[in-house]
Amino acid sequence: MSLPLPYMERTRAYYLALGYDNPYQWAAHDDVPFAPLLMPLNKARVAIVTTAAPFKPGAGDQGPHAPYNAAAKFYDVYKAPVDPLPDLRVSHVAIDRAHTSAEDTDTYLPITALRRASARGVVGAMAEAVVGLPTNRSQRTTREVDAPKVEALLASLAVDAAILVPNCPVCHQSTALVARHLEANGLPTVVMGCAKDIVEQAGVARFVFSDFPLGNSAGKPHDRESQDITMTLALDLLAEATAPRTTVTSPLQWSGDDRWKEDYANPEQLTAEDLARKKAEFDAAKSTAKTLRAPS
Repeated sequence: MSLPLPYMERTRAYYLALGYDNPYQWAAHDDVPFAPLLMPLNKARVAIVTTAAPFKPGAGDQGPHAPYNAAAKFYDVYKAPVDPLPDLRVSHVAIDRAHTSAEDTDTYLPITALRRASARGVVGAMAEAVVGLPTNRSQRTTREVDAPKVEALLASLAVDAAILVPNCPVCHQSTALVARHLEANGLPTVVMGCAKDIVEQAGVARFVFSDFPLGNSAGKPHDRESQDITMTLALDLLAEATAPRTTVTSPLQWSGDDRWKEDYANPEQLTAEDLARKKAEFDAAKSTAKTLRAPS
């Protein structure tokens, strides 16, 4: 198996190549809070925390294969019932759009996999709602605003543990920061993700790493077995971890070809024209996001 893609290094080089000379400083912690699961897993009530966005009518293409869509971003923590399945999308984040499509919701929103685990008696129950966490480049906002809101919504759902499922690079950091807050306040968590370097540098209690393109934290598309294996790894880790910084690597492989690792945000594979076009697209997306976030 090849080495995981170094997302922090790759994105730093990418944005420098675009002309942004102030590289992002990723969260890093030495200390990691840890809350043990205080009951058998088959008695526990578990919730999902997702960075997927509620579908916004009129906000442009948000479907499978959609390009990055800043208009689809959201900025407030939310709660959405799991029955019927909520219409949550990932067109707003920097997932790997060349090698995955977000066509199968179960790859980034593992409601059905957790429901199957509950039906098998592996967990006591699945919460009746998922909690949505915004992707936020401001670590302070994530820690001081979003994390307490997530904690309050999980408390309202009376859960015993939470599974956090990120998509883009910053999503991985945001979920790690929220997981740290939840652990520090006594709620066991497991992060299910694809950006190993970001999550482990931020420092979490439990992490299931899948070496897949971003957007597939919960398993491979249209592959129920893969999704069930990934969920089982997460649930087992909730029950069995005895110390923080416990990482389990999924044995599953994306394919026999690791070309996706070379392609993702790699400035060495882009021409000057490509970089100019991508910078213009990024500037336009930032302008759209700033407009949406501005108080009315």
